[in-house]
Amino acid sequence: MKKHNFSAGPCILPQEVLLKASEAIMDFNGSGLSLIEISHRSKDFVAVMEKARSLALELLGLEGKGYQALFLHGGASLEFLMVAYNLLEKKAGYINTGTWSDKAIKEAKIFGEVVEVGSSKDENFNFIPKGYNVPKGLDYLHLTSNNTIFGTQFKKFPVTDCPLVCDMSSDIFSRVLDFSQFDLIYAGAQKNMGPAGTTLVVVKEDILGKVSRKIPSMLDYQVHISKDSMFNTPAVFPVFTSMLTLEWLKNLGGIEAIEKINEKKAQLLYSEIDLNPVFDGYANKDDRSIMNATFNLTEQDLKDTFESMLKEAGINGLNGHRSVGGYRASMYNALSLESVGVLVDVMSEMERKG
Repeated sequence: MKKHNFSAGPCILPQEVLLKASEAIMDFNGSGLSLIEISHRSKDFVAVMEKARSLALELLGLEGKGYQALFLHGGASLEFLMVAYNLLEKKAGYINTGTWSDKAIKEAKIFGEVVEVGSSKDENFNFIPKGYNVPKGLDYLHLTSNNTIFGTQFKKFPVTDCPLVCDMSSDIFSRVLDFSQFDLIYAGAQKNMGPAGTTLVVVKEDILGKVSRKIPSMLDYQVHISKDSMFNTPAVFPVFTSMLTLEWLKNLGGIEAIEKINEKKAQLLYSEIDLNPVFDGYANKDDRSIMNATFNLTEQDLKDTFESMLKEAGINGLNGHRSVGGYRASMYNALSLESVGVLVDVMSEMERKG
């Protein structure tokens, strides 16, 4: 039976990417050696790193615009710290839209004053704050573009007179944006790009080197840039698989092409949620994520029946986060429209049974 993987992360990956990655584990580039046993300084892997970094900038439309792409360790969780270490001198602004914003704020407070510019905490983060004023004189403004746990997503981004920093871990490469409006973007690979173990950081070089503190080498973006993202041994397999995924996306037609597919998937599922009396959407309709749809059963005594039907249909990873409950359908780039259709069919059948 085909499995339909709606897991929030690590993410579903294209089958052709999985096949190429598995082949490289056994024999990389016909060398007779595995990808994961060759030197990261070898000509073959240096080419992988260069291509992965180049593809990231190309797909985001940031080539030749003063940006550098890095593949680093530690996930978005380390970036919560690194952003503040490299950019926060006196005061930074944060828009709090959920768990990951909360964690980023906690780390930033170690280095300076943090202003919570906007928050949706009072409604358990089921909407994106609006109508806030961004104070003058901030070292940067930080936001999380998509919130996997609560199923919300920024549709418009604030215009600021300070650097704009964005955690795009769960929706990078999924929709067309003017990425040049951001001065620093970071994203754990495991949501929409590759396996867990590497993090993409895209940073505009001219915002760096302005804090007075001494930054440890391993946490200094400028050090990683100077070493072409090879200051220490990189996460070889995750970087290679991310490169394959970026190649797959480029061959598909880039972000513009995948956005159309993602919108179809989201429209199909949200339409069912809204029309089916058995289900109730969690996030504010205007702020719904096209990556992570959150919803609940209107009657909890249907839970066992619904979950039995999901299992029978081969649907995996639909359980919601413990802080929200219910269900969460993560529709990352590699998830097919067919898989969303299978889920919608199960939901429709629930209504008929009810």
